[in-house]
Amino acid sequence: MKDSKWKKLFFALLVINALILIVLFIFISMPADDEGYTAITENSDNYVPFNIKANKEDLNRVINHYLEKEGLTGAIDYKVLLNDEVDLYGTIPFFSQDLQMKLSFEPEALENGDVVLQQKSISVGQLNLPVSHVLKLVKDRYKVPEGVTIQPQKERIYVSLQEMKLKSDVKVKVDEFNLKQDDIRFTLLVPVK
Repeated sequence: MKDSKWKKLFFALLVINALILIVLFIFISMPADDEGYTAITENSDNYVPFNIKANKEDLNRVINHYLEKEGLTGAIDYKVLLNDEVDLYGTIPFFSQDLQMKLSFEPEALENGDVVLQQKSISVGQLNLPVSHVLKLVKDRYKVPEGVTIQPQKERIYVSLQEMKLKSDVKVKVDEFNLKQDDIRFTLLVPVK
């Protein structure tokens, strides 16, 4: 009697194992659910955002490297330095001399990701020139990157990051640009299509 009880249990265990293997085989054979993947690719608006936090020192290096590499300093040399404000150092030809100049701007990040640099102070050698006149000279004599618009009448520089042409159609959007607290945050939009 004991032998028939063990035989029944053995066959029951064999049937359970066979059923488990059949169920596993069915699940393995079914195609993967790609609904989540489709939702991700359809809702991406062709760009993937990457949030970047920078500091003034690193951003100074990047800005001036870009100006030099793109040949934007040209015949008239200038540098941009980020301190507690945005400072532009350069020279302005005045008759047969080059006058040293320093323009200081207060940056403001806009909702659309662009930046406005509002004129804060200006010094040109020992001369006291109107801000709009100096900005007009800068606009006429300096080669600036695409997307940078000098607006002498408004005494500001508008930096449209949306219009700047970057490699691989990457776009940049400024989220925060607080130089006093060294809080500089960007969103880098990388194309996926």
